[in-house]
Amino acid sequence: MSSLFAERILLDAGWANDVRVDIDDGVITDITVGAPPGDAPRAAGPVVPGMPNLHGHAFQRAMAGLAEHRRSDDDSFWTWRETMYRLVERLEPEDMAAIAAQLDVELLRGGFTATAEFHYLHHQRDGTPYADATTTSTAVIEAARRVGIRTTHLPVAYERGGFDGAPLGDGQRRFWADAALIGELHEALRQRFSAEPTVRIGLALHSLRAVTPATLRVAAATVTDAPIHIHAAEQTLEVGDCVAATGQRPVEWLLEHGGLAPHWCVVHATHLTEAEVHGLAGSGAVAGLCPTTEANLGDGLFPLLDYLEADGRYGVGTDSHVGRRAAAELRWLEYGQRLLHRRRNLVVATGRASVGGSLWDAAARGGAQALGQPIGRLALGRRADLVVLDDDHVALAGLDGDGLLDAWLFGGADDLVRDVMVEGRWVVRDRHHAQEDVIERDYRRVIAALRSA
Repeated sequence: MSSLFAERILLDAGWANDVRVDIDDGVITDITVGAPPGDAPRAAGPVVPGMPNLHGHAFQRAMAGLAEHRRSDDDSFWTWRETMYRLVERLEPEDMAAIAAQLDVELLRGGFTATAEFHYLHHQRDGTPYADATTTSTAVIEAARRVGIRTTHLPVAYERGGFDGAPLGDGQRRFWADAALIGELHEALRQRFSAEPTVRIGLALHSLRAVTPATLRVAAATVTDAPIHIHAAEQTLEVGDCVAATGQRPVEWLLEHGGLAPHWCVVHATHLTEAEVHGLAGSGAVAGLCPTTEANLGDGLFPLLDYLEADGRYGVGTDSHVGRRAAAELRWLEYGQRLLHRRRNLVVATGRASVGGSLWDAAARGGAQALGQPIGRLALGRRADLVVLDDDHVALAGLDGDGLLDAWLFGGADDLVRDVMVEGRWVVRDRHHAQEDVIERDYRRVIAALRSA
């Protein structure tokens, strides 16, 4: 049993002062508002729920900033993939672990307390299987456990090169996985990590272009009580190819044939019709938005205001990890809508004027749903995952309540995370992770070897 006293804390019912939070085995067991601190350690600043990161590919941290040289007059996601494939050809499991550990430390320091790893590097560099099919998944999960970040691991089905059934290209040979392999990976990982409260196992389908309808149906039937994620409608070319192959747009097809439900997360969903917006919102699935990566790739802008009007649920992820701070993802989510609609202060919850408060609350709850973990809120029975802001930072001077979140997201200072707790344990203290030096050293060694190759 441990306790924490916060002078200011964002609870389910809103901001509260002088609150004692009791924690037992990582779970919040009691919350007392207006309590004396007693012997409870005092938080060094305002406390907010930790942000779940609902989408990412850890290995891509190693290529952040390396695909910014113009290659043609029509650079796009499809040309960006070539840089990614060259990285994939060089990675060993120990490299993936070192990259993931560095990423996880950075995510914690950026206010993320949990990740969803959309993992499709299943095989050896030449495409042949490992003796243990879970080798690469285990490397990434163990990196998260070492760093102390919560994770939902999603082994990905990926079996074809396009809607026409083309075989996977050389750069994709490590990705192959059909419904049988994904079921095997899901079950093996679930058993291996069943005793770990910070690890959840789900599954993912890369996209409708990369899996057959039969695989989608079998995989979805395999998992009915764990998260299922899928990329959809990220690029207009993908939408056009889907219409040509199936007569329907990707999200339209998923709504009719995919069984979308609250345990699903549809990642990106950038290009939607009005009917798709309302259908996705009505399904209870989470829209997984990755504003920094979507901007980096030139994908487009999600119709967020229409989606919120339809009571849609959303969360944010860092995807390719060109950005690794929760505040930046939420800032760009709002700024994208401002640019699209040419108005300000757009993403606000009913009865709440603060954009920062509205974004943080909705994304934390939506991210928790997408990860299938009891996080995203500071409430009884929830896991004790939280972020402490730096009360001494000039950016927060004279502010209180949602004004703190507005200043963090939109005030120009990204370095406001002071301490981070996951599962009731401090993993970042005074901006530092206990293992950051050795983790960074290992990362630098891996990067040096990759770039020299």
